[in-house]
Amino acid sequence: MKKILFLFLFLFLFINIERSNAENKIAYINVNHILNNSIVGQSISKHIQNIKETKINDFNKLEKTLSEKETNLVNKRNIIDEDEFNNEIEILRKEIVEYKNEKNKFNKEIDQKKIKYTKIVLNTLNPIISKYVEDNSIEIVLSKKNIIIAKKELDITKPVMDLLNNQLVKIDF
Repeated sequence: MKKILFLFLFLFLFINIERSNAENKIAYINVNHILNNSIVGQSISKHIQNIKETKINDFNKLEKTLSEKETNLVNKRNIIDEDEFNNEIEILRKEIVEYKNEKNKFNKEIDQKKIKYTKIVLNTLNPIISKYVEDNSIEIVLSKKNIIIAKKELDITKPVMDLLNNQLVKIDF
């Protein structure tokens, strides 16, 4: 009976010790929040937005021009002969295809720039997270998007973002 009681007491203490150790060694982080709200993340967003706005204005002007050409062509339909009308339609179609290709190319370039800038931030962020984990004796860091519910005390997003803001404020575009 004493052996069973001793074994039960030993297991109970062992489980409680393990549980208390595990509580302090797990954390989670919201990397997307850091990428979007850090100083460098906001400067990247502004830079990308400025590029987009400039190019979108150019695209809108081109769309308006193409629309006007289409309207003029429709108005001329009964005035010009059919061959000339078909030739002008073909020219307009080529211009529209060229416009669409240029717009797609621009969108791909913007996506590539976002990826490039994000990689630069992540390359700086990874050592910061590693050092934070080591300094605070954290064994596991999980992504917040994979967690359904957890204590807010386990969230290391803010302190890691503060460290990133101190280390990387702006990147060269």
